[in-house]
Amino acid sequence: MSSDGDAWDRDYLKRGRLWAGAPPPLPPLPPGTEVLELGSGNGKALLAMLGRGWKVVGVDISSRAASLSRELARTAGSPAELLVADGRRLPFIDRSFDAVFAYHVLGHLREAGRQSMAEEAMRVLSPGGRLFFRGFGVRDMRFGRGREVERGTFCRGEGVMTHYFTLEEVGGLFGRLSPQALQEAEWTIRIQGQDHLRSEVTATFLRPGEKEPRRS
Repeated sequence: MSSDGDAWDRDYLKRGRLWAGAPPPLPPLPPGTEVLELGSGNGKALLAMLGRGWKVVGVDISSRAASLSRELARTAGSPAELLVADGRRLPFIDRSFDAVFAYHVLGHLREAGRQSMAEEAMRVLSPGGRLFFRGFGVRDMRFGRGREVERGTFCRGEGVMTHYFTLEEVGGLFGRLSPQALQEAEWTIRIQGQDHLRSEVTATFLRPGEKEPRRS
């Protein structure tokens, strides 16, 4: 855990808040939904989750990232629990959450780590709960940049890795869940007069079974 966390801490200390821009769209979950965000980072998606009446818990392997997220939640005046934890070994009992968000977090792990985090995400998801995934696709402009450490996984900067997904790969990672939506979105951005392709795989999965009674 420490080496991965240290790499991210160095990146945050060097570059500040890493993730800017508009947060990704969120599903219309009802108030009271118990939500886990894996890899909360500096709070980009977390900020959009606050104020919806959800019970939000965020985890990140970087202590620096967790501090930034706590500061953001405190400034927003909305309650959220932010923990420094390894998503491959979550400190929660089985079936703890109604919804799990894995937005651009599994892609920063090697294959064994991606499998471990996917298993943990499925473990803590309640029957009737949903898992929401986002990760870069193999047609993305950044695919191939940096040193390839595994097939489709490239290392840059201070040791931070990015893996680029196929639709089939994402479906296989969460094979014990029922896919509700699985698609690849593509768009272009213009940099110095040149168009570049961005690609993102998005997915929603359902854990089969009756929704559990609300815990007090």
